[in-house]
Amino acid sequence: MVLYVQTEPSQCLFPEPERTTSVQARSASVGPDRLRGKVQFLEQDVMREGVTDLSPSLTNVDDETTRELTRIWEQLLGIRPIRLDQNYFDLGGDSPLAVQLFAQIEKAFKVKLPLATLFEAPTIEELAGVLRREASTSSWSPLVAIQPAGSRPPFFCMHPHGGNVLIYRELSRHLGSDQPFYGLQSQGLDGGRAPLTRVEDMAALYVKQIRKVQSHGPYLLGGYCMGGTIAFEVAQQFQAEGERVALLALFDTINGSKFPQPSIWETSYYNCQRLMFHVANVLSLDLAEKVKFIREKIKSLRGRIPVWRSTLLDKLRKNPRTVSSESRALAQIWQGNLSASLNYVPKPYPGVIMDFRPVKQYRGYDKPELKWDRLAQGGQEIVVLPVNAPGMLAEPFVKHLAAALRRSIDGTISRGQA
Repeated sequence: MVLYVQTEPSQCLFPEPERTTSVQARSASVGPDRLRGKVQFLEQDVMREGVTDLSPSLTNVDDETTRELTRIWEQLLGIRPIRLDQNYFDLGGDSPLAVQLFAQIEKAFKVKLPLATLFEAPTIEELAGVLRREASTSSWSPLVAIQPAGSRPPFFCMHPHGGNVLIYRELSRHLGSDQPFYGLQSQGLDGGRAPLTRVEDMAALYVKQIRKVQSHGPYLLGGYCMGGTIAFEVAQQFQAEGERVALLALFDTINGSKFPQPSIWETSYYNCQRLMFHVANVLSLDLAEKVKFIREKIKSLRGRIPVWRSTLLDKLRKNPRTVSSESRALAQIWQGNLSASLNYVPKPYPGVIMDFRPVKQYRGYDKPELKWDRLAQGGQEIVVLPVNAPGMLAEPFVKHLAAALRRSIDGTISRGQA
């Protein structure tokens, strides 16, 4: 069955390595009863608006900690002055810049904080409070609670090639505050463990992690690009253990085992298509959305310039820093995940597969042998979204995927399957 979805007016085998990094959480701020086995909490209302009150309490830098933090923020963000209450993300900060920010914080304060501290303490004032408490102890887990609240059955989403799950933040937000949403991120992002190199091993680890939140099925599983491949294997392993999978949702996922090694020409053609798809996505927006989209891209570019500058200086000085080593680790995870997805040979799946596709796909991906219908013994439902390939998880286009996914989850609930 093919369903074309129209709501209110990719990367995959050639993806750009995602410019984000491992999600970690401060264990001191979340009790063990909420963690349910080292689950990491990411969603902390990070998009709140900045306060316009310029009272002295919000502008004065009253101690050495806030003075040094303010200096670091202003230098990296390229903005002066920055108020103590201004939100890091509202100022244009993003994950690539956060890597450098926390490297400088560690150098200045001799305290290693997990990156997820920014979601709990997104202002200088709050971050200074964390440093004063010296809350440097962290516990890493593949399981990330992106949105743990809500009474509906939880949805578990596997990481794409880049290994991180911050890419799912907007999807979770559009699904609503009543929909629990958990991500599974790559082992090795913390730098303390070797990355896994087989999809089967990743799935076995994630099955154990998922059971810490939901001990028995029926399960709601999904993933974008390679994440869909991992979700497919997780579903297989749950089925083999006698558990029921109510929803297996693949977002722009192909069967990588049938994908031939691309030539230089094919890779170049893919990159040209990617650029054209980005342009088409922007042109599909109304004027207000175009302006907002361009502004966000400018903010993102402004945040990346210091990272690029520092990375270049590191190379010229031949003195690698935390950012360089972090970048190398991310590149290794991305390459390892890519190899794992290409080497994975899926077996027939006894259940139903929900295949969420963009309305326009890369030419190299639009081949019958790369689809999942031959493996879906319980049938396949195709949902075609009104967006071009690289925009499925990007604002404002992610709302289409969220609306279609919510309807699928609602259907499983109404049929008593979840």
